[in-house]
Amino acid sequence: MASQLQADADRDRWVPLRGRGISGGRHRRAAIRMLMSTVGISQGQPGSGLMNFVATRVIKAGLRGANGRFLAWSWKEDPSALAVMAQVQDLTAHLRAARASMPMEFDDTENFSNRHLGVGEKLVMDDPTSGRTPMATYTWDTGSHLVSLTAVSP
Repeated sequence: MASQLQADADRDRWVPLRGRGISGGRHRRAAIRMLMSTVGISQGQPGSGLMNFVATRVIKAGLRGANGRFLAWSWKEDPSALAVMAQVQDLTAHLRAARASMPMEFDDTENFSNRHLGVGEKLVMDDPTSGRTPMATYTWDTGSHLVSLTAVSP
């Protein structure tokens, strides 16, 4: 049986992003725009409309088929202010190799502790000269799975 995430965000502050239906559509679109900006693609750039369209379809399909392996929320009061994503992945040899070969900017992590998942790594990327949206990622290696929580905020 595949691993699943279980998290309940405060409904007064967070809107869960789902893969279908109109509920949360405005929040989903705002979160996708923020995700696009974390990879350096912003509104108005050549190709950004097509990339936004493709990303929207991929993310919606991913949310529908994730079966609890991927959860996402958007800040209720201002969906363009903050989005949070949680993910669990099987820790395969390929995933370990991909993490080991990440660019140096992803090497600037610090350890932190969590009472549920133990010691993990925190990476904060908020260099204003990079042109990317600031983000923080918390990652835990459980031995068999990689659990990550990423928050993005312009």
